[in-house]
Amino acid sequence: METKTDPNQMTVVERVKAPTPKFFKTLRTIGLALAALGGAVLAAPVAVPAALVTIAGYVTLAGGVMTAVSQTAVATTESKATDDETP
Repeated sequence: METKTDPNQMTVVERVKAPTPKFFKTLRTIGLALAALGGAVLAAPVAVPAALVTIAGYVTLAGGVMTAVSQTAVATTESKATDDETP
């Protein structure tokens, strides 16, 4: 399968398989940690206050979204604007 060089022309599967920049790899790891932390609080076998359960739900959601968005970021080696384009 040939990978396209223009990120705007890539499918979702191509974007996920393409190399991810270092910054977004770090964000992905943080997102996974947040999702795991929130999931652990939600699955706790002890009674926890309702406010903590609500916050844990939001943290889990934020971690999942952060992970998904970071995974689809693509590292490019080419410049966006060419010499004849106006920025």
